[in-house]
Amino acid sequence: MAVRQAAAWCYRGGSISAEPRINDRIRVPEVRLVGPSGEQVGIVPLAKALELAQEYDLDLVEVAATARPPVCKLMDYGKFKYESAMKAREARKNQAHTVIKEMKLRPKIDPHDYDTKKGHVVRFLKQGDKVKITIMFRGREQSRPELGFRLLQRLASDVEELGFIESNPKQDGRNMIMVLGPHKKKTEAMAEAREAQAARKAERQGYNPDAESEDEAAEAPAEASSEAPAETPSEA
Repeated sequence: MAVRQAAAWCYRGGSISAEPRINDRIRVPEVRLVGPSGEQVGIVPLAKALELAQEYDLDLVEVAATARPPVCKLMDYGKFKYESAMKAREARKNQAHTVIKEMKLRPKIDPHDYDTKKGHVVRFLKQGDKVKITIMFRGREQSRPELGFRLLQRLASDVEELGFIESNPKQDGRNMIMVLGPHKKKTEAMAEAREAQAARKAERQGYNPDAESEDEAAEAPAEASSEAPAETPSEA
C-alpha cells in the first residue's frame, strides 16, 4: 500500500524534479568534485566541498547523481540556468519545421489564375516549404487525365529554379497530386528572411550607405570649384 501511494505521489510530480540537487540538498557523505574551470579535484567529503563552494562564492551542483560517489561541480547555478534557457530559446528559434503547403488547380485553369497560383507556389518554395499540388477533375474532365499531367509538368518547369519534383504526379480518385520540394533548406530561408527584415528596418531608420556615398560624390566637385582661383577681370 505504501509503495502504491509513493508511486502515485511520484506520478503527480511530488517527489521527482528535473532540477539537480545543489548545496545543502545534497545528502551523501562524499562527492567527486570538479572545480570551476573543469579541473578534477578528486573525491572529497561533502563538508569540504561545501566549504570550497563558499570560498569561491559558488554553488555545489550535483551533475551526475547516479555515479558512485556522485559527481558535483562548483558553478554559479543561477548564471548556468539563465545561459541554458537562452541556448534552448535560440535553438527553438532556429529550429526548422517541415511544412507542406497545398495549392489546388483545375485542368482548364485561366491564365491569370495560373499566374496567381504559381506566384503562391514560388513564395512557398522561397520560404523553404514543400508544396502539394492538387489538380481537381470534374465531370468529363476525369476522362482527360493528360490535361492535369501536362499542367503539373508545366508548373514544375516554371519553378524549377526554386524547387524540384519530390513526388511524381499520380492519380488519387478524382484528383491528381504532385509534391514539389524546395532547393533551399528551411534554415537557409529563415536566415535570409531575418537578414532582409534587418535591412528593411535599417532603411526605415534612415540609414542608407549608398545615399551617403552619393552625397560625398556630389560634394567633391563643389569643394573643388570653391578652391579654384577667381578670374581676374580683363582691362578695358
